[in-house]
Amino acid sequence: MNGFGNEFETEAIEGALPRGRNAPQQPPFGLYAEQISGTAFTAPRHDNRRTWVYRRRPAVRHLHHFIEIEHQGWRTAPQATPATPMAPLRWDPTPLPDEPVHFVDSLRTVATNGDAHLQVGLGVHGYAATAPMTGQALCCTDGELLIVPEMGTMHVTTELGALTAGPGEIVGIPRGLCFRVDPVGGPIRGWVAENHGRLLTLPELGPIGANGLANPRDFRHPVASFDAADTPTTLHLRADGRSFTTHLDHSPFDVVAWHGSLAPFVYDLRAFNTIGSISYDHPDPSIFTVLTSPSDTPGVANLDVVVFPDRWLVADDTFRPPYFHRNTMSEFMGLIEGVYDAKPQGFAPGGMSLHNQFLPHGPAPDAHRAATESDLAPRKLSGTLAFMFESRYRFRITDFAATHPGLQPDYVETWNGLDDVSSLPSE
Repeated sequence: MNGFGNEFETEAIEGALPRGRNAPQQPPFGLYAEQISGTAFTAPRHDNRRTWVYRRRPAVRHLHHFIEIEHQGWRTAPQATPATPMAPLRWDPTPLPDEPVHFVDSLRTVATNGDAHLQVGLGVHGYAATAPMTGQALCCTDGELLIVPEMGTMHVTTELGALTAGPGEIVGIPRGLCFRVDPVGGPIRGWVAENHGRLLTLPELGPIGANGLANPRDFRHPVASFDAADTPTTLHLRADGRSFTTHLDHSPFDVVAWHGSLAPFVYDLRAFNTIGSISYDHPDPSIFTVLTSPSDTPGVANLDVVVFPDRWLVADDTFRPPYFHRNTMSEFMGLIEGVYDAKPQGFAPGGMSLHNQFLPHGPAPDAHRAATESDLAPRKLSGTLAFMFESRYRFRITDFAATHPGLQPDYVETWNGLDDVSSLPSE
């Protein structure tokens, strides 16, 4: 089903969805009616997201006998961390594990900001998994999750149905929804944003008009399906920055029908309708925003999800790569495929970088030289795809990130060749 924020309705068995009311005295087939509220009951209508599900057992059956466990890699803000260097940081891709490991166990937090208890900020995690989550499920109640695959195809089973995604696509999982991630045909690797703030939504278009950027129709949502075998399941719960587990004698994937506006989704970043200059100057990178989690300050995001896809460069008398700048927003970036035009060396697919608030950054010397000397004929950037998590809050890296074997100690020297070559007139 297509359309971001739509009111959907779907049933795996004909007649399972009640008509005319949400909670009839006797739902069809003896199912239980349950509402999942992604926002407060009293949130404005245009912000309100909720879904009614009709399931074989109510979710209260998932609550018994949770045991707290230590997750070696998952961290939540606020956290006690090593001092984050006041320097730009970049990492090579995370190596794939030698042994079988599933999605949950593979999660390693790279950086966090804000405070999950106050519902502000986010966590950025990496994953590298080689095994399916057979008989297991994850429920994260600290924030909605946005999965960004870089390697391999994944099959994502959720309470509301199943989705498949691969590199170049993103997967949204609502806060508090149970799901499972299974690799398809090989290992999977990528990143996860754990958004503690307001739900991700499409950015306002302003003078762009009614169309452009990420179009609502390109977001795909699952149809209802359920585990007919009712498989016993180990449920992993993330809550209050802590990890818990319990064993269920049944499957949490037992929703036979549902209707509402809170649902998981897949979006292909290559469907992004890129808006750029057709006269002069490079637009600010905010023009590449796919989704945004607004903060309490208008125009200043808790989290912006930004994409840099294939696009034409046609501007006259313009330095076309991303310009040198210092930003009040912090920028976490990952490369999904190809080459990033501002950093043609040292930034490989699967690699990531962090430029915190007001740390200067911009194109490397070779990219700068090429951009200032090249012919300004129209040029198509092809075979490239990068993303950015941009936040008003400063990121703190974790022990995992600080000791990552791919941390590039000489990244700050990237710009050493940008010497004074000005030709100012003599006095």
